[in-house]
Amino acid sequence: MTADPDPPRWTVPPAEYDDVALALDGILDEVRVTVPAAVVSSLASSTAASGGGGRDDGATDSATDDAARRIKVADLTDQEGTPVARLTVTERSRTAEGGWKLTGTVTPLAAREDGVFAHLHLPPAVVRERFAGRKVAAVPLDAPLDKAALTALTAATRAYDVTVLLPLVGAGSSRIVSAHALVRATVVAAELLPGETLVVPVPLARREDPAEDTALRTRVAEAYGGCVEFPLTSSAAAGGDYPEPIAAIVAAEHPPPHRQGLVVFFTGLSGSGKSTLARRLRDVILERGDRTVTLLDGDVVRQMLSAGLGFSKADREANVTRIGFVAAEVARHGGLAICAPIAPYADTRARVRQMVAEAGGAFVLVHVATPLAECERRDRKGLYAKARAGLITGFTGISDPYEEPTDADLRLDTSVMSVEEAVGRIVDLLTARGWLRPDSSPAGVARR
Repeated sequence: MTADPDPPRWTVPPAEYDDVALALDGILDEVRVTVPAAVVSSLASSTAASGGGGRDDGATDSATDDAARRIKVADLTDQEGTPVARLTVTERSRTAEGGWKLTGTVTPLAAREDGVFAHLHLPPAVVRERFAGRKVAAVPLDAPLDKAALTALTAATRAYDVTVLLPLVGAGSSRIVSAHALVRATVVAAELLPGETLVVPVPLARREDPAEDTALRTRVAEAYGGCVEFPLTSSAAAGGDYPEPIAAIVAAEHPPPHRQGLVVFFTGLSGSGKSTLARRLRDVILERGDRTVTLLDGDVVRQMLSAGLGFSKADREANVTRIGFVAAEVARHGGLAICAPIAPYADTRARVRQMVAEAGGAFVLVHVATPLAECERRDRKGLYAKARAGLITGFTGISDPYEEPTDADLRLDTSVMSVEEAVGRIVDLLTARGWLRPDSSPAGVARR
């Protein structure tokens, strides 16, 4: 059977993208990738529109399952949509969630231009050729080397001509510091080791199964040379005993809490007082002078970031997700973001929490639990009245549910407390957890 001249293409998630890179480097023989539902649905629609039919195996599967079974070749892209590798499928299987996984070999379509310290990366074949005839020790590292680890590594590699340090920068591999910081720390460590050293970042994603993870790390090391008897993971911790230049790199990645990224996320019904509290909290923090603040209020965001979105469930989820994305980026760079959407759905709030965590920020959920009756009484925009009259459909609290948080860090009812008291409670919480300095509280903020 001839290959489809225009194969389907999609952007693979980070861990799968890392596996593709390893396969193109000759470290992995095959890769296993997930077929997005949208791709399968599109293929099923195309087949139906063209009058196609039939199955490879005579099974009575749905149209989408049939479409997944028909994928023989697929193009895998980077995050910008540029095809980087062509997958030739050798196996396919259903997942427990009802999706599909494709296994196969890959061939390059374009050189990978992204990656952590991409200019330092070398395929194993290049390293083996460079050091042909010499005894090479290849050492995978997932954390910065402390003094004890450097001493142990020096002893373990004494009989080798060259030491190749392999900082693991794939999804989830780096510990203690970010992937970029791990490479910087490893470059410093290479300068502290005796003899000839080379640093080569490797995009190996961490596996959930420890045994599989260790086996793949050993495989990477063997591809680059001899795998020395050295722990594949450093015993170092954020507060470990590091040489001074490595300690500086680690310290920069672990600032005190009041310098870490933070997202304060208000959720509650329309009219509950979220925006009022968010604005006042912003002002109080700016008055303190110890942090910068980005305010992402629901109504304001809809005029800019989410212009064009409606109020369907999908559009409301998209609006909250966009707010979460921007907030996570603020947190990634050590800033403080205050968000005040309605955010009625628990799974969307959880998604935002996860985005912030992945960006290295802290997340504080504040449930403004003002009763519905009080929110309706306020009704400055007349929205509840229109919803009750059936003029607005899908309105949160009336014709669409509000899923009350079970994981809120703070619950406030503005019908029984003043704005200053409510903001004071938030400030107390942020100060107690170290995200605000206790010695910079301005006058005029009510305290409990």
